[in-house]
Amino acid sequence: MSLVTCHLSPGLYPESVSRKHKRIAALVEQHQGHELDRHYVGYFDCFNRQLFYEAHEVLEHIWIEDKHGLNGAFYKGLIQLAGAFVHLQKNHPQPAAALFKLAQANLEKYPPEHEHLNLVSTRGLIQTWLADLERARFEANPLNESNAPKLNLLP
Repeated sequence: MSLVTCHLSPGLYPESVSRKHKRIAALVEQHQGHELDRHYVGYFDCFNRQLFYEAHEVLEHIWIEDKHGLNGAFYKGLIQLAGAFVHLQKNHPQPAAALFKLAQANLEKYPPEHEHLNLVSTRGLIQTWLADLERARFEANPLNESNAPKLNLLP
């Protein structure tokens, strides 16, 4: 898979950064100037385009800085949610279910709306996918292009 390359703003990352950081920078560059952190917004952009691995990578950038802070478990839960869908894309339903459960546990620590995200619907999304996996006894993968999930930020 090739990523669209774009011109990076000077100073976004030092020249010596790894290829991974340059790829992340390219994914979040378009969200510069947004009221919310561009990595946070980039997570939802990637997630909604079914780039679940990239969503995980983009959000990990701010989770590392805040993993012991107020939003540490929140970011971790969203990363785990994207990771669950990475496992579904690879047709690994049991690891996906495990990550859905971890994501649910982390996101339950927050109020119904947090950081412009409706966590009631997000937790409902997790429950639905987990129930589908359990109902199929982890033998069928419910994910396909037509039913891929979407997460939308609140205004």
